[in-house]
Amino acid sequence: MSKLTIVANIKAKAGQIDLVKAELLKLISITRAEAGCLQYDLHQDNEDPAHFIFLENWESRELWQTHMGAQHLKDYLTATDGAVDTFTLNELSQIA
Repeated sequence: MSKLTIVANIKAKAGQIDLVKAELLKLISITRAEAGCLQYDLHQDNEDPAHFIFLENWESRELWQTHMGAQHLKDYLTATDGAVDTFTLNELSQIA
């Protein structure tokens, strides 16, 4: 098993920044307690407050996939339905 790095970019729709931010913040403590979570840090762009980035490190892709199916992520998706403009996710492997 090799470590997996995730970069998740979330862009809130205009007028929905506070909602999206509040819901993203709810994910932090529960995700950090999950098996395999090595890092789960949320950032907000200084120039564009609608842009949020999660920097994540997981022990394995399998444990990250378990996280992706967790109830708290389903709850986040329900709570932010229609409030997110774009969402992109990159799975990365460290090479050096």
